Amino acid sequence: MRLRLPAERPTEPPTGYKIAHPVLSQDGTRAGFTGVSLGGALPYGVVADASCVYGLRHRVPHRRCDCGFHCVHDRAAAEALLCADDHRAAVLLEVSVLGAYIRFERGFRYARQRVRVVTVGACACGAGAGALVDAGWGRVGWRALAPCCGGCLRGRASLSPAGFARLAGDGVRVVTGGGRAPAGPGGVTVPGGVTGAGGVTGVEAAEGMGVPELVAEAALLQARLDWFQVQLARLRERGSGGASRG
Repeated sequence: MRLRLPAERPTEPPTGYKIAHPVLSQDGTRAGFTGVSLGGALPYGVVADASCVYGLRHRVPHRRCDCGFHCVHDRAAAEALLCADDHRAAVLLEVSVLGAYIRFERGFRYARQRVRVVTVGACACGAGAGALVDAGWGRVGWRALAPCCGGCLRGRASLSPAGFARLAGDGVRVVTGGGRAPAGPGGVTVPGGVTGAGGVTGVEAAEGMGVPELVAEAALLQARLDWFQVQLARLRERGSGGASRG
């Protein structure tokens, strides 16, 4: 006699956490994700159905296969995966587990998911990321993206977190977290690291934001404006000093 675990009938979808690489379609009209292990060759959207990566025609997830989406119960466990060398540029996903699933000690393997929140980590230099740029690799028809700060953009084509959320659609929310403030000219730290370079515009960044996000953006812009005013004052002092000596 084979024992079976009792069937679960939750009143709301379980929540899980996982990591993935953000990707942008070749024509720049769609955004999605690609996994970091099994099934990484198959990019998926905010709402997606799993399929068997081995091409087997059975229900997903199957008990005798590894197919299906994977996630863990604990956010800290997913964040720990970001420490691996190959995963440093990945993002953290908070997902709703939909459809059939198999529960394990540390997480789920399941048939369908909805990505609710995407947390973008720090730039490779350690500064807080303000944009997503081409990571230099990808899948057929998709370019992988990596977090980048304003100081490291250097004119490269980029996509703001709000722009990524707009292209991904289905109500996904993209937030930034971690990293220090990037350094401005002369090694002076610029609060916030908000930049308009590389195609990241204020209009694009404001799309999809609520009142708290807009208030935070306004505070960052004010801090950046204060920094520029200090630099202008220093330049004026140097100019007046040179004129008096002449």
